Amino acid sequence: MTQDELKALVGQAALQYVVPGEIVGVGTGSTVNKFIDALASMKDRIKGAVSSSVASTERLQALGIPVFDSNAVEELSVYIDGADEIDGRGYMIKGGGAALTREKIVAAQSRRFVCIADESKLVGTLGRFPVPVEVIPMATQRLIRQFAAMGGSAQVRMKDGKALVTDNGQSIVDVSGLRIADPLAFEDEVSQWPGVVTVGVFAHQKAAVCLLGTAGGVRTIEY
Repeated sequence: MTQDELKALVGQAALQYVVPGEIVGVGTGSTVNKFIDALASMKDRIKGAVSSSVASTERLQALGIPVFDSNAVEELSVYIDGADEIDGRGYMIKGGGAALTREKIVAAQSRRFVCIADESKLVGTLGRFPVPVEVIPMATQRLIRQFAAMGGSAQVRMKDGKALVTDNGQSIVDVSGLRIADPLAFEDEVSQWPGVVTVGVFAHQKAAVCLLGTAGGVRTIEY
């Protein structure tokens, strides 16, 4: 199966975790797009969604699925999103799609995080995928130096020849060369650095379930 077919497979499988009559938390990215497309088949059985990005909001609304502001919803039963990496404990690296801050907000609002991914995303130790960090631009160079002192190589994410601007109006630095053996401690430390908006290690908001697309079908991992 192609990677695209694996994404469609887990997107469809995630429907079983959507609670009828409730509002579902929806993430961002190519795998989530497959889930959104599948979600349209049961849009009359849910109240709507809380979305983690402008792109996902637009896709949901185009399919006739109501999108609620996160402040209008007290708690979500489930948040469904992809990952750039996920380890054997359900800790993830996220933010390849530049929506990590809003993703972490919606994940924190949800009782359960269901990660949907293809099997290439499963790793032993986080860090092969560069860690995205959303930052306030005036702190960028100092933060790059702090990551260098940690052994990482950080660079500003670019788009069309300019620094990418997130939905929140901030920049992203991508940090390569790290092996994150203790994701909780890493998330705690980097989150405290002045100028960091959100670090793309999801340890406090880890996955409860991972639906992993494999050549043999969907593999369900519970943490």
